[in-house]
Amino acid sequence: MRKQPNVIICICDQLRAFEVGCYGNAVIRTPNIDRLARDGVRFEHAVSTDPVCMPARSSLISGQYARTCTGALGNVSVPDERGRPIVAPWPLQDRIHLPDTTIAEQFKSAGYDTALIGKWHIHPAPEIVGFDYTLHPRVNHRHTGQDFVRDGGSPRLVDGFSVDYEIENVLSYLAAAREDPFFLYYSISPPHMPLADAPENYLTMYDPDEVPLRPNVYLDGQMAYDEHWFKVYLWDFLYYSQKLPHTLEIPDGFDLRHLSALYYGLTTWVDDMVGRMMAGLRANGLLDNTIVVFTSDHGDNLGSHHMFNKGLLIEESIRVPMIFHAPWLWDAAVNSSQVAQLIDVMPTLLDAVGCPVPERVQGRNLSPVLTGERRQLDENWGFIETSGGEIGVRTPTHLLGRRVSAEEGPAEAGPHAFFDLRNDPYETSNLAGTGQQAHTASELDNLLTAWDSSTPWMSASETTAAG
Repeated sequence: MRKQPNVIICICDQLRAFEVGCYGNAVIRTPNIDRLARDGVRFEHAVSTDPVCMPARSSLISGQYARTCTGALGNVSVPDERGRPIVAPWPLQDRIHLPDTTIAEQFKSAGYDTALIGKWHIHPAPEIVGFDYTLHPRVNHRHTGQDFVRDGGSPRLVDGFSVDYEIENVLSYLAAAREDPFFLYYSISPPHMPLADAPENYLTMYDPDEVPLRPNVYLDGQMAYDEHWFKVYLWDFLYYSQKLPHTLEIPDGFDLRHLSALYYGLTTWVDDMVGRMMAGLRANGLLDNTIVVFTSDHGDNLGSHHMFNKGLLIEESIRVPMIFHAPWLWDAAVNSSQVAQLIDVMPTLLDAVGCPVPERVQGRNLSPVLTGERRQLDENWGFIETSGGEIGVRTPTHLLGRRVSAEEGPAEAGPHAFFDLRNDPYETSNLAGTGQQAHTASELDNLLTAWDSSTPWMSASETTAAG
């Protein structure tokens, strides 16, 4: 009789689907993720529910849309010493977000050991939302000089690269003797910036002249260029907050191709960690009884439409890789019919191990698609909200978006964005207001209106910081 399966969610940060081999990129080297996809079920159309780190990760952990599990914009304001509002610090020993049952709590109630290793970036401390063992960096967005917090204790500075430190702890966790099954949330920080803070072999792995660029990085024949954003990508807060001298200049001739080459290198760094994780499962006899999901919290604009970072209602921000791997449960397949969302991961995994799904979970159980019973669910779309004041609906073929003029208010009337992604995958021809494909636009607009009016916001009382 097969034992209760272990479960791993392996999530990286800011990796868009277009820079993974199994999603069609012929230049990037991601053999381990590709192997995971070859033996698993890969969703061609997977989207972030809110393409910014904190709300996206909160949605994954809770199975709820960001407005429900985190409130407006996914952030909480508290007064500083002068009474000015600032974003609440984290992690907090308070249920400031995630008021409902998390995936870790549900696994824990089913007898699982639960663990977080790697980036957290969610307001409540992981120890109070269901994780037994925790090891996470104290400060995000640096790969060296990192303080780590274990089980809520005092920060400890570690030598070398944080990515290496985390995978060594993952391997130790997989090798530990235990009687109960485990749920591991393994969170890898790259390819999020700082791109220059990485091992030399990844920094020089790709020739900038050989890195393909998406056609929409050109406007009027000009390739996207932004010196400020290039410095942010290279050094992150060491530039924009601390203004350290070595971050104030970019190398001579540095352009989007050089930036993309670094992004490719850090993506291969992620892939190497996935390979080591899978090797650890194999070495400890766990591979044939561990469900693995690989995904990312959101994508990266990387110059498309001359935009950088994330947070927009465009393909580069919202499209993420999503692979479910458990060959004894699900036959290998590529699903190009169903739109999968981050909030679908929780109910799908809970169902796969026979654990009940909490009533307030808003995601859908993808099990009928994973088993091949169905190619798509009746609800075959993904809803997206952004901190930039947009909401949208993504189907396998179209993307429609509307602006939101006020926090927690209804969306403005009529779409401002409508794209036929079959004929316009780079979103260069906005059909909103043109009258083209009017029937499809009306259907999607009605769907978005219904979702916007029926999806609850976290109440103000629930988003008040402690003290």
